[in-house]
Amino acid sequence: MSAPQFADHVDLRLRVNGVVRALDRIDARVSLLDLLREHLELTGAKKGCNHGECGACTVLLDGHRVNGCMVLAAAADGREVVTVEGLASDGQLHAVQRAFIEHDAFQCGFCTPGQVISAVACISEGHATEEREIREWMSGNICRCSSYPQIVEAVKAAAAAENNPPPR
Repeated sequence: MSAPQFADHVDLRLRVNGVVRALDRIDARVSLLDLLREHLELTGAKKGCNHGECGACTVLLDGHRVNGCMVLAAAADGREVVTVEGLASDGQLHAVQRAFIEHDAFQCGFCTPGQVISAVACISEGHATEEREIREWMSGNICRCSSYPQIVEAVKAAAAAENNPPPR
């Protein structure tokens, strides 16, 4: 019996931030993070540890947070990806982005895109009802500047804003 043959390159079609993107002949070993940064020029997700330990590369894949460095781009074929660049709508920042600004939930800003995406997921998953819960569900995102108290306050504020949207 002969060994199975695997493709060196793949053709991908995925929706990124609401736009269908078709990419041809992508190296089958490319991570989702590298696809976003190097092929699509979406540099919001950061390459921190490149081992899935820091959360700087967090993106949403079909609405679930993932570390982009740990997902092969080929696994995203036919799926929906949202990066921090795709959160704003009609020129208006997402509630989480506004809350991070209002609560000064960043210092150097390197981890901020991953923190914001993770916070969006934390809220949508229903894990933003109390401080302890927020800290637990955001624990996969490291902030070397130690802005954790401000991040927790931003997540609480954004969750409250999403539960009580302003009248239009």
